[in-house]
Amino acid sequence: MSDVKLIPYKTEQILDSSSIVPEGVEMIEAPSMWDSASKGKGNIVAVIDTGCQLDHPDLQDRIIGGKNFTTDYNNDENNFSDNNGHGTHVAGTIAASQTGSGVTGVAPESNLLILKVLSGEGRGKMDWIIDAINYATNWKGTEGEEVRVISMSLGGPSDIPELHEAIQYAVNQGVSVVCAAGNEGDGQARTDEYAYPGAYNEVIQVGAIDFNRNIAPFTNTNDEIDLVAPGVNILSTYIDGKYARLSGTSMATPHISGALSLLVNITETQFNRRLTEPEIYAQLIRRTIPLGKSSQAEGNGLLNLTLVDKLDNLLNTFTKNWNEHSSLQHMYVKN
Repeated sequence: MSDVKLIPYKTEQILDSSSIVPEGVEMIEAPSMWDSASKGKGNIVAVIDTGCQLDHPDLQDRIIGGKNFTTDYNNDENNFSDNNGHGTHVAGTIAASQTGSGVTGVAPESNLLILKVLSGEGRGKMDWIIDAINYATNWKGTEGEEVRVISMSLGGPSDIPELHEAIQYAVNQGVSVVCAAGNEGDGQARTDEYAYPGAYNEVIQVGAIDFNRNIAPFTNTNDEIDLVAPGVNILSTYIDGKYARLSGTSMATPHISGALSLLVNITETQFNRRLTEPEIYAQLIRRTIPLGKSSQAEGNGLLNLTLVDKLDNLLNTFTKNWNEHSSLQHMYVKN
């Protein structure tokens, strides 16, 4: 069975400190939804990656558990710390705590299940990935908590049936699986580049844009892209208690993973019941804005979490104005 590796990404800058809400979090308008979504509280996102710095000031309160599936740390399954940096960066975009310093994630009160499947060199066995997906799907917390979202910023060129089956099992159990599209793009939307598991229909495949809403030239394009999110020069947590700006579809993916945690709370409160994975997906896609690019590049468009509220306000204003207009017409005719 073939190996899996980190989807290549670019380190733009490493910083000793930070004190802002990252631009990507702002771009998808997550802060506007924090109150109504309780900042993702009560939801668990499984991060299948290189591990996480467990004592990072912005993350230490968010980590609910984890497991090491790799041979790092002498096969110690209880040591799922990050010896690469990639996983810590992904985790911070999803759920870095709102501490007043550092950075803040998309869903800053969600909890994280850290599943280390990639070594310090960024490589892993497909068996490790499959085992981690099944572990996340079947995981139960001490109070009966369950994983609602799996986030994977990794991939390989091969379609592995056992991997596909594990993902189908997760989705059938109500877990949203979010995957990076890959960074092998040639800048031409008409040519397809596939990486797995991102290319499976059952996953939510995420492409990358920059802060000018342009498709990132490195992002894979194909007919399974679901939506896009910020993935260029993304600020988040990093190992050694630091912060970094990285670029890649790996950085776009956790924006969507965190957003799903917010949406679960918003929509399940509205419907007053647990929603299925397809229902949650539909709620996500309702909140996308087309950018005018090829669907192979942008899928349904850019995530904007406040879009439904904006449309509701617009409709209410239109309805109010229409009713006032109709009343005036009625008075005119009657008189």
